[in-house]
Amino acid sequence: MFLIVGLGNPGTKYQKTRHNFGFLTIDQIISDYNFSLIKSKSSNYELFFANIDSKKIYILKPLKYMNLSGSPILEIKKFYKIEIDNVIVMHDDLDLDFGRIKIKRGGGNSGHNGLKDIDKLIGKEYLRLRLGIGRPLNQEYDISDYVLSKFNEKEFLELENININISNLLPFLISKENNLFINNFYLKKSPYNL
Repeated sequence: MFLIVGLGNPGTKYQKTRHNFGFLTIDQIISDYNFSLIKSKSSNYELFFANIDSKKIYILKPLKYMNLSGSPILEIKKFYKIEIDNVIVMHDDLDLDFGRIKIKRGGGNSGHNGLKDIDKLIGKEYLRLRLGIGRPLNQEYDISDYVLSKFNEKEFLELENININISNLLPFLISKENNLFINNFYLKKSPYNL
């Protein structure tokens, strides 16, 4: 049994922002694998389910703001008795160039408020899919303004292919073989470019 979480902020204001990369990615996975909405707490989260490769997979979209992402994860993790090794969190990452993806287990939060809250409530040893958004070219640009800004038109066109490639990785992410590559796996627009 696996729990996949995409991080983002609720509301139309944030829909296509860099901080919502996690939401955009899990939306692609939900569509590609025909996940069904099984539970919705309007102000708290949406929970989706599918069987893939004979495994029960839950996808969680926390609907609290980013810095409160941990409590819906803790609730679902406890209710379904999901081991922390089988929790996968997809989140935006400033330290990776746009479109570059890294899979990592555990580690620091690099100031990411969503990860800080998750670490505090469930621990750090979950799998992270770090979704590169890069840093602003202008060093004086406020980081919080940058992550809450929308992807530009060129980036948004590329996002579809990036998210399709990430979605294609799902069988790998829920396989036993994934531990062979954790912390050494990078993706740049093609699932084969490691």
